Amino acid sequence: MFVLTVDQRGSRRDVDRVGSLLTDLADRPLLRPFERTAGDEVQAVTDDADLAVDLALDLLRRSHWSIGVGAGPVEHPLPQQTRAGRGPAFEAARRAVERAKKAPVPVAVEAPDPAAGADADTALTLLALLIARRSTAGQAAVDLVESGLTQAEAAAELGISTQAVSQRLSAAGWHTEPAGRRLAARLLARADR
Repeated sequence: MFVLTVDQRGSRRDVDRVGSLLTDLADRPLLRPFERTAGDEVQAVTDDADLAVDLALDLLRRSHWSIGVGAGPVEHPLPQQTRAGRGPAFEAARRAVERAKKAPVPVAVEAPDPAAGADADTALTLLALLIARRSTAGQAAVDLVESGLTQAEAAAELGISTQAVSQRLSAAGWHTEPAGRRLAARLLARADR
């Protein structure tokens, strides 16, 4: 199982973003949906490593969140409310979010097996660094292509040449991101064993 504990960064100097985040993430196929656990923190549970990676990176791109991913067992049956859950994955997620608050990119993974957790953490952190360092123009090109547009269609949308879109995608590391996501999910799944 994977528990995501997510805390709003700088919440004392910012508006409460939890309500809009919960609305944005309400349609995700989670075992227990994101819900506010305390103050400006939310938590969710999934058994899908790919989804856990996708959510962590989605939250990273929103730039207002510290993201902790905990891998490991949870007590069954899962309670109806996410915040009532217990077990090593919940404890790992708590440690991870606290570590994420001090990390170069605000994402961290913890697991009962320290070596497996460290491997998953490294892969997710490297992927997060790639995404966090993208230029606004590079991210715009990535967003359009990931929405299903061809590079030529993205170029027309952005008012630039197809070659310029290709260069932006290359500089953004878009071609390596899918493999990075697969690696992070595979290592996260191993950390859950």
